[in-house]
Amino acid sequence: MYRCRICGNARTTKFLSLGHTPLANSFLRSEQLNASESQFPLNVVLCEQCGLVQLNHVVPPEIMFRNYIYVSSTSRTMPAHFEAYSDAIISRFLKPECDLVVEMGSNDGCLLRAFRNHGIRALGVEPATNLAELANADGVITINDFFCQRVAREIRNREGPAKVVIGNNVLAHIDNLQDLLAGLDVLLLPDGVAVFEVPYLVDLLRNDEFDTVYHEHLSYFSLRPMQRLFESRGMRIFDVERSPVHGGSVRVYFSRTGTGPEPRSSVERLLLLERSEGLHSVETYLAFAGRVEKMKQELTEMLRRLKVSGATIAGYGAPAKGNTLLNYFKIGTDLIDFIVDRSQYKQGMYTPGSHIPVTDVGQLLKQQPDYVLVLAWNFMEEILDQQSEYLNRGGRFIVPIPQPKVVDQSHRAKTSCVQQ
Repeated sequence: MYRCRICGNARTTKFLSLGHTPLANSFLRSEQLNASESQFPLNVVLCEQCGLVQLNHVVPPEIMFRNYIYVSSTSRTMPAHFEAYSDAIISRFLKPECDLVVEMGSNDGCLLRAFRNHGIRALGVEPATNLAELANADGVITINDFFCQRVAREIRNREGPAKVVIGNNVLAHIDNLQDLLAGLDVLLLPDGVAVFEVPYLVDLLRNDEFDTVYHEHLSYFSLRPMQRLFESRGMRIFDVERSPVHGGSVRVYFSRTGTGPEPRSSVERLLLLERSEGLHSVETYLAFAGRVEKMKQELTEMLRRLKVSGATIAGYGAPAKGNTLLNYFKIGTDLIDFIVDRSQYKQGMYTPGSHIPVTDVGQLLKQQPDYVLVLAWNFMEEILDQQSEYLNRGGRFIVPIPQPKVVDQSHRAKTSCVQQ
């Protein structure tokens, strides 16, 4: 029987089932297309006790994270976000050339480079061997391992305690949260600060961002279950900030109970918002699942109608979230001819499950498809800036979230609402 990873409660309610799907980042080479693909259940449940939204099936992390093809530096949006992020952390908490900042799940070192450029001692912990190698080659010292109590002790023995420990889009990936918190307790200075940025459940529900659900994302956080989790290890939330990145995220600041800054009013305001949004009610989640089904029907009907009319359709971006959408909506090469992506790790590969070829972004202007389904919709503004020539030639984008919408040159000014 499945038990909640925060409170251990066995009473959970399943409200969204996306079936059995392949891992969202398990892209295929051409010679693998005829082989069977491993698939795993993708069910989302609500803990009736602590309110954590989570998957009830865990794929071993060694399968998902040892070779990872999401690279933070690929987009323009994330480096800019991380530059502002580092500036904020330094101004509030750090002294250059004195304090140590450690990031768990540090990817290619995109955020830590920003700290290093300000003279801050920075160390990354990254389980993906390929990404750790990229970071180390660029001078960002990175340990190739999963963050845990053992690794935290090794870091403290070698580098000393950390003033700030950061986790960006990593807390949701971890099943054994108690081991992570034990490591945090070992590594963090008595007056140190932990900062976690996660996709925010309020935004996921408001904007019907069901494609955020895939096997790597075990938990979908609101503030209340995070508060319960960290209080169990003697830590408290003292500040929160919302951000539009990744379709809506929340940055949560923690310190040891009784130390650090006093909690700001932002914490209580967000807890009140969650109550007003109905995050404690099963009915809220069932209504969300109903909207997802409606979106599935509307988008697939739109694509089929365009295809029957003779239109050519491509995809933009091959993110993990895009593969959730493609597989659950059963969209394959019958509807999408090819997908373009800026990542060299995905070019020349095929999407898991749907087997759509992924190529370089230059193919968009070379082939000029009539429509482009934007799978990386969370970078919509960046895509529009980069692909203005495609629009100028009469191309049209289809934005699937929160409801299917066509964006052409005349509607470009209105697209900012898509990311809210």
